[in-house]
Amino acid sequence: MTYLDFAATVPMLPEVIKAMHEAETKFFANASALHTPGHLAMNQIEHTRELLAQLINADPEEIIFTSGASESNNTVMRTFEGCQIETSPLEHHSVIEAARILKGDSLPKLYSYMLANNETGEILDFYKSKEDCYFHSDLTQALGKIPVDVKKLGLDYATFSAHKIGGPIGVGALYIKKGVPFKPLIIGGNQENKRRGGTYNTVGIIGFGAALEHVLKNKTWEKYDTKVRELRDLLAKRILGEIPGSSLNTDLTPKKSLPNILNVSFRAAEGESIQLYLDAEGVIVSTGSACAAGDIKPSHVLMAKTGDAEVAHSSIRFSFDLSNTIQDVDRVMEVLPGVVDRLQKMSTIPFDSSQ
Repeated sequence: MTYLDFAATVPMLPEVIKAMHEAETKFFANASALHTPGHLAMNQIEHTRELLAQLINADPEEIIFTSGASESNNTVMRTFEGCQIETSPLEHHSVIEAARILKGDSLPKLYSYMLANNETGEILDFYKSKEDCYFHSDLTQALGKIPVDVKKLGLDYATFSAHKIGGPIGVGALYIKKGVPFKPLIIGGNQENKRRGGTYNTVGIIGFGAALEHVLKNKTWEKYDTKVRELRDLLAKRILGEIPGSSLNTDLTPKKSLPNILNVSFRAAEGESIQLYLDAEGVIVSTGSACAAGDIKPSHVLMAKTGDAEVAHSSIRFSFDLSNTIQDVDRVMEVLPGVVDRLQKMSTIPFDSSQ
C-alpha cells in the first residue's frame, strides 16, 4: 500500500504503542486519586503537559487535555458564546459551525484563524494586531511540521491533536494563556484545575507524550522542511508535466505552505472517482478534508479560495510523512495518469487533453 493521507491521520509510532501498552499495566489508576498509583499516573500526565509546553513555548499550567482538536475548538467557541467571533472561511468545520451557532454582538471579540490549512497546506499570514480582542488558532496540522511558538504568534488559545503526530486518536490539548477568559465545555469534575471535567484518559495522554518526545528528539519540523518537501515538490512537478488538465491548489513557495500537503485539481475528472480508482490500486489519498467524508458538497476551502465548483470537485489531497520515499511518488505516477485519462474520456465536461 502507498499511503499518502497523513494529514487525515498518522499511524501510531512504535514508541507510542510501546508506551501505551506499558501504561495499561503500570499507570492504570485514576489519576485524580490520592493514593500512590493515582499519583504515579498523574506524574505521567504532567510529563506530557511539560513536553507540549516545551514544544510550543508555553507554561505547563497553560495546557489542558481534551478528547481532540474538535473539542478544543468548541471549548474556545463556547467560552465566547454571545460575543463577536470572526473566523476565516478556511477553518475546520468544528470552528466554522461552532462560531456560526454561538457568536453574538457583545464584547469581547474573538478572532479564530488556523495557522496551516488541512486541505491545501496554506500557511495563513496572520498576526494579532488589536489589543482589544482575543486570538485563537487551530494548530492541529502545524505541530511537528513547522516551528510553533504560541508567544511569537501572539495567541491566547491554541488547539492540538495527538493523532496528527503519531499519537493515539481521541486525545488532544488546548493552550489557554494565563489570565484570558475561559469557560469549561465539560463540567462536573475538578480535573484540569476545574477546566475540563471527566476521568483522565491516562493511557492516551501517555501515548501523546511519547509522540511529543519523538517530535522533540528528532526535530521533525527540520526533516519535513527538507526530505518531505522534496518529495511533495517532485510529485507536483511530475503531475503538472505528465497529466494534462492538472493544476495546483497548493502554493509550493517555502513558508507559504506546509511541506507535506499537495492539493491538485484535474479538469474533467471527479475527485471522488480518482480516489476510488487509486484506492483499488493500493494508493491511498483523500478528497479534501477527511472530516467531510461522505459529503457530496464541494470543499468549502477550495470554494472560498477559487469560487469554482469544478476545481473543488476535481481535487485530490496528497499528504506525506517522514516514512514516505521516492518509490511512493513513482507508484503514484504509475497509476494516476491512466486513472485521470480514463475519467476525462468518460466526462461530459468538454476537455482536449492535447492542449
